Amino acid sequence: MKIKKGDNIVIITGKDRGKKGKIARVLIRQNKVIVEGANLMKKHQRPKKSNEKGSVVSVAMPIHASNVKKVD
Repeated sequence: MKIKKGDNIVIITGKDRGKKGKIARVLIRQNKVIVEGANLMKKHQRPKKSNEKGSVVSVAMPIHASNVKKVD
């Protein structure tokens, strides 16, 4: 894999095509990357304490490495 954590990239395919971002994490075995602020999914979170409410949180999901391109 030619890209690493901290590289600036642009997404070239998919619903987030054209978005630019920084790589937050690289999943080498799966050949995927997690980009900050791209490919966000909603996740329901349970309350941790009895007086706390549950919430909906946006979480960045992995994108296949072939769908991103390094930008300088």
